[in-house]
Amino acid sequence: MVKLWWVGFLSLLMTLLLSGQGLTIPWAVIENRGRLLVGITEYDHRPLSFRDNEDNLQGLEIDIIHRLAQELLGNESAVEFIPLANNDRLRAVIDGKVDLAIASITVTRSRLRVVDFSHSYYLSGTALVSLQDSSISNNDTIAVLEGSSAIVLLKQNLPSVQLQGVTSYQEGLSLVAEGKVTAFAGDITLLTGWTQENPQYSLLPQVYGAYPLAIALPKGLQHQELRDKINQIMANLARQGWLQERIEYWGLR
Repeated sequence: MVKLWWVGFLSLLMTLLLSGQGLTIPWAVIENRGRLLVGITEYDHRPLSFRDNEDNLQGLEIDIIHRLAQELLGNESAVEFIPLANNDRLRAVIDGKVDLAIASITVTRSRLRVVDFSHSYYLSGTALVSLQDSSISNNDTIAVLEGSSAIVLLKQNLPSVQLQGVTSYQEGLSLVAEGKVTAFAGDITLLTGWTQENPQYSLLPQVYGAYPLAIALPKGLQHQELRDKINQIMANLARQGWLQERIEYWGLR
C-alpha cells in the first residue's frame, strides 16, 4: 500500500514538474513585476559595461539587456541593474536574486553544471597590447598574468618569446609603459577598453583562443520558458545583424 502511494506521489510530482503547475513560473513573475532583474559587473569593464561621465550605464552588455527588455516587456527601460562582484555572479542567478546575469561570463563546463547559458553574444580571446603597432618578434618579452590560461596559448603560438609573470593588469600595462616588456597579454575586451581610454597603446591584430561570453540563466524546468524566449531573441538579433553592429559600434572585433 505504501509502495503504491509512493509511486502515485512520484507520478503526480513529475506531472506537475512537466506541466509547470504547482510551481512558481519565473516568466509569469517577471511579467507581473514588469521589469527584469539583471546582474552586471560592479566594476567598469569598458566596452562591455561601464558608467560614462554622466554616470549612465553604457556598453555592449547594457545594449543587449535593453533590447531584451524591449522584446520581452515592450519597454527597453524595464530593467533593474544589480551590480555584482565576480564571485557572486553565478550565485545570484542560482539563488534567484536576479533573473539573469550578463557580466563578462565565459561559458565553461564547470559553470554549465550550475547554470544554463544563452546563445553566445561575443567570442572573447587573449590579445596583446603594446606601445608599438607591429607584430611580436622572436625573443620579445610579453607580460602575462601569473596562472592565467593565456600562458598556455602564448607558449603554443609564440614559442620563442619570453614570458614575464605579473599579478595584475595594472602591473602588466605599467611594464609596457616603462618599456620593460614589449607587450601585455590579456582579455581582448579589457584591453580594447584600455586602448580606447589610452590611445597611445595599440591592440595588436592577433587573437589567441576563443571564449564564448553568454547570459547566465537559471536551471530547472520552471525556467524553460524564460530560457526559450531569451534564446529566440538572441538568435534573431544575431541573424538580423543587430548584434554584430553593436559589437563593431563598441570597437570590438
